[in-house]
Amino acid sequence: MEEILRMEHITKRFGDVFANRDINLDIRKGEVHTLLGENGAGKSTLMNVLIGLYQPTEGDIYLNGQKVRIDSPAKAVQLGIGMVHQHFMLVEAMTVFENIILGDTRTPGIFIQRDKMRAEIVALAEKYGLDVQLDKPITEISVGEQQRVEILKALYRGAELLILDEPTAALTDIEVEGLFAIMEKLTGEGKSVIFISHKMREVLRISDRITILRAGQTICTLNKADTSGPELAALMIGRELSPSHYDKKTKAGRQVISLEQVDYNKQAKHSGLNGVTLSVGAGEIVGVAGVDGNGQSQLAQLIAGVIGPDSGVVDLKDSKVAKFFPQAFIEEGVSHIPEDRNKMGLVGDMSVRENLVLKSTNTDRFSWKKGLFLNKRAMREYADEMQEKYDIRCASVEQEARSLSGGNQQKIILARELEANPDLLIAVHPTRGLDIGATRFIHDMMIQARDGGCGVLLISADFDEILEMSDRIVVMFEGQIMGEFPGKNPPIDEISLAMAGK
Repeated sequence: MEEILRMEHITKRFGDVFANRDINLDIRKGEVHTLLGENGAGKSTLMNVLIGLYQPTEGDIYLNGQKVRIDSPAKAVQLGIGMVHQHFMLVEAMTVFENIILGDTRTPGIFIQRDKMRAEIVALAEKYGLDVQLDKPITEISVGEQQRVEILKALYRGAELLILDEPTAALTDIEVEGLFAIMEKLTGEGKSVIFISHKMREVLRISDRITILRAGQTICTLNKADTSGPELAALMIGRELSPSHYDKKTKAGRQVISLEQVDYNKQAKHSGLNGVTLSVGAGEIVGVAGVDGNGQSQLAQLIAGVIGPDSGVVDLKDSKVAKFFPQAFIEEGVSHIPEDRNKMGLVGDMSVRENLVLKSTNTDRFSWKKGLFLNKRAMREYADEMQEKYDIRCASVEQEARSLSGGNQQKIILARELEANPDLLIAVHPTRGLDIGATRFIHDMMIQARDGGCGVLLISADFDEILEMSDRIVVMFEGQIMGEFPGKNPPIDEISLAMAGK
């Protein structure tokens, strides 16, 4: 197959820290080439070099056999390179059509040729099966459709090489299959795709070749046909990962929280709760299974005190909750790993250190006179301890949280929430976007918290995660609890039917 891209001896250094060191990568025309590596392995940095956001400290880039200097994202677009970031770069106040044409400089003149542009976009969408609603605002379309908008935007700008960074992290299984169908059409037309993912099943399903990065260096490149999931996992983390076999608890302690016939915005089937009755006991993990967008977000927010019910009763540690606000729930020992770590879990402009103590700044450990003066030395020592304990990979705990990889951001949240020794942990998609090693670490920490007497409500769209971790399983569909099942020897067919509303 014809080579479209070659990156030779790419090194990217930030101060004394190497994000990439002597990386070699070649991409062929018409292939899906996967970049596989742990969080912090250097995948995103390498791709940011390729699209011109960063300049390499050393190394060269060749496109179609010609050496190129990509000094800006605009230059990358001009050269036919497009990237769909894990967190979409869409303007929410604009329509789909406006987002696609935004910044396009190919059309001469001062007037926007809307009809011509629209016809071109519609033709592209039909060619590649990218079903979008051009006149809908971004706020009114699903995550899967937003992703299709990003892909269409890149193709409209003439991308021949498309980079997809963790594209399946927030998609349902059906949407993932739709994405893979689009990728197959793209490669069938001779376009090339760089696919960044941590999900081994997906990597083995869609890849032609796989390059493994570890600690900022290239380990090897393999043909999909010549490898397996266990081999890739071992190459990625540098050791063999033994199968996990967590014990299942059949008896829980006293109820930490219980809901009785709780309603919230129940007329909205996908963003409400309808007659929800549910309990979580001390020392158990209750898994909430279901296709994302069936009331799980509202359930998590209600149990964290972010929203209050329209009707029904909520008991927290044997006391009826009368007022719902997050600080009261925090004071009652409720910790929360939110579904959107950037909007709800972290303050991106704050440092790792500041985010780790965000909920504890008025405690005697980190302040004097009830929070009037901060003990920055104690905060720094604690942050250094947490960095080591939770393997948070950063240059310094003074580094901005937004500059870390998604997995390391998640570890900050996990450290902050678990170190509070909660009575109840609400974990929403706790391993979304994480590599296999980080996922195992977080699962181990959740089991450790459970065995220490913490009640855990696990909400995940990853069915395998629910089956592996849960002592009890409940299924949500259109805001209702469709059934409760044991975590030990769960009836998978029954659970699958319940997830479909049957």
